[in-house]
Amino acid sequence: MRVLKALLICSACAFATTVPSLAQTAPTVGGPVQSAMITVTGEGVVHGAPDMAILSIGVTTEAKTAKDAMAQNSASLASVLERLKAAGIDARDLQTSNLSLNPNWAGYDSSTGGQPRIAGYTATNQLTVRIRALETLGAVLDAAISDGANSLNGLTFAMSDPRPSTDAARVLAVQDARAKATLLVEAAGVQLGRIVSISEAGGFVQPAGPMFRAVADSAPVPVEGGEVAANANVTIVFEIVQ
Repeated sequence: MRVLKALLICSACAFATTVPSLAQTAPTVGGPVQSAMITVTGEGVVHGAPDMAILSIGVTTEAKTAKDAMAQNSASLASVLERLKAAGIDARDLQTSNLSLNPNWAGYDSSTGGQPRIAGYTATNQLTVRIRALETLGAVLDAAISDGANSLNGLTFAMSDPRPSTDAARVLAVQDARAKATLLVEAAGVQLGRIVSISEAGGFVQPAGPMFRAVADSAPVPVEGGEVAANANVTIVFEIVQ
């Protein structure tokens, strides 16, 4: 009997040491109160002159057979590439894309039920050209159009190194956000506290101002670069000092 009683006492001791008390697991009452906060978004824009142009042109050819359409397209594109390289464009700034070959359908008549037939083929190829010497842009456009390129898909201006302008726009965005936050809290009769977090919504460079003006029958083609703008947006969370 004494042995059994001792075992029961030891079992109770083991249980007491392994189960945490309610006082240890209960949440602490009266802890620190979360500070009031304000979230604002700031924007910064820096304008600058572009130093690079990106030209997208295309070569389209038609022929009775797919082979002839592709051969003519390749010959025309080779002439365009040769002329562009002679105008001072480096090979690294020339890139072909979107090569396609499609049949030209003809003969379908819904009133008579005539079946369509392939009347020929159309081959297209697109060429993207980066022009780093903007003073040669008009001559390059004229050379491309007069020597095989028969479609102009777009011309945009850019900065070869947008980082300095984007960084300057980021600084302006932070200053804008702080100015907005200061105005709001002072109007509310409180003070602006420390920064809790900063996040960037994403910066970008976009055209701003005149982009492209061309007269196809003149040589060289006149163009205007205008300006490009670097944008930055930041969201900042500030504490409010009561």
